[in-house]
Amino acid sequence: MAGSSLKGLPDPDWAQADALLSTLRALSFDGVGITRDSYGKGEQQAHDLVRKQAELAGLQVSVDAALNLYMTLPGRTPRTAVVMTGSHLDSVPRGGNYDGAAGVVAGLAVLSGWSKGGYQPEHDVTVMAIRAEESAWFPVSYVGSKAAFGLLPPEALQARRADTAQSLSEHLLCLGGDPHSLATQVPVLNPATIDSFVEVHIEQGPVLIDAGVPLGIVSGICGSLRYRKARVLGVYAHSGATPRSHRRDAVVAVSQLVVTLQQLWQSMEHEGYQLTVTVGQFATDPVQADFSKVSGQVEFCIDLRSQQPLTLALMDERLQRAMNEIAAEHGVTFDLGERTQSAAGVMSAQLIAELHSAAQMIGLQTQSLPSGAGHDAAVFAGQGIDTAMLFIRNANGSHNPDEAMSIEDFRDATRVLGRVLAKRAG
Repeated sequence: MAGSSLKGLPDPDWAQADALLSTLRALSFDGVGITRDSYGKGEQQAHDLVRKQAELAGLQVSVDAALNLYMTLPGRTPRTAVVMTGSHLDSVPRGGNYDGAAGVVAGLAVLSGWSKGGYQPEHDVTVMAIRAEESAWFPVSYVGSKAAFGLLPPEALQARRADTAQSLSEHLLCLGGDPHSLATQVPVLNPATIDSFVEVHIEQGPVLIDAGVPLGIVSGICGSLRYRKARVLGVYAHSGATPRSHRRDAVVAVSQLVVTLQQLWQSMEHEGYQLTVTVGQFATDPVQADFSKVSGQVEFCIDLRSQQPLTLALMDERLQRAMNEIAAEHGVTFDLGERTQSAAGVMSAQLIAELHSAAQMIGLQTQSLPSGAGHDAAVFAGQGIDTAMLFIRNANGSHNPDEAMSIEDFRDATRVLGRVLAKRAG
């Protein structure tokens, strides 16, 4: 879509952005960190807050069957391809205030500033507050964005939330959503009518902090391969009476698997493959396990990520081989359970160039880097939409209470976003 001159572009609404970030923190503080539970009280409060601010700014507001929120500044020419930005408002349990929310607040600040300043682009611009991006709550990736494109499998509606054990369908109904409509997989968003999607997000690793660079432009989003409910079964036995030769120790077996995974990861990196390998949960049975027992069961999970599907497949093959060898050695049985996957996201070269150019025009340094974490932007990219991500420097990682994005860096990212949206919307 052709751009226009950016002279006279109003500033983003900084007062609104500051107030939103502050209020989101106050509403979501759980005593340790931030909890905005997907399709629960925390996420809903955030959506209600953002919706109210959008309405006060004069934006057009709507929701879909999955309760995704759309906040639109209409353009001078209706029914043309819309320019989109946004992110999610839910968080992991005891997470930080900026993961996801910074992108929604940045987009809303841009459109509120334009609306209050009397600026109307040629084409519609929409900020999307996306539901349930964090799969910590439901074992489904990208619930909101998949639902918007009619990509959410009907069986996902029966997925149980980790804390309540209620289904996604039940949670939707409680909040006024329409799971019956979602089950038909009728899309709300049509890729043919979307010009582009830009997602602003805090960086979730240390790259920009270590480099001393405020903004990162994402070269691609990693896909994932996950075993969320894996376990190893051995035999419970007396810790003092059972010699090593007669033990079928689940803890020893899965510990060896974890160490082997680290060795395989290191070996693949030396071979030139890009990936990450994580065992994020590891637990014996709290009822049956005991200090005086050899453990007969351990539950764990495996999370593999890479931009290249072939890399994930190769690592999975090596995992299976190692697991079979360890099972034979220790007399145990591994059950990895259901395998879930998410596709990698390919970013638009043109949008990447536009983000670099916009940052350069206002004197900001940027750095290219991949995103090891998954984002809703990957769903947009998978639909053939021009997609890009702008990372904000952030100390202490994310998914923890210590996220430390500076407001100065947030404002810089929002200025860059505003320039790119204005160029795209004309």
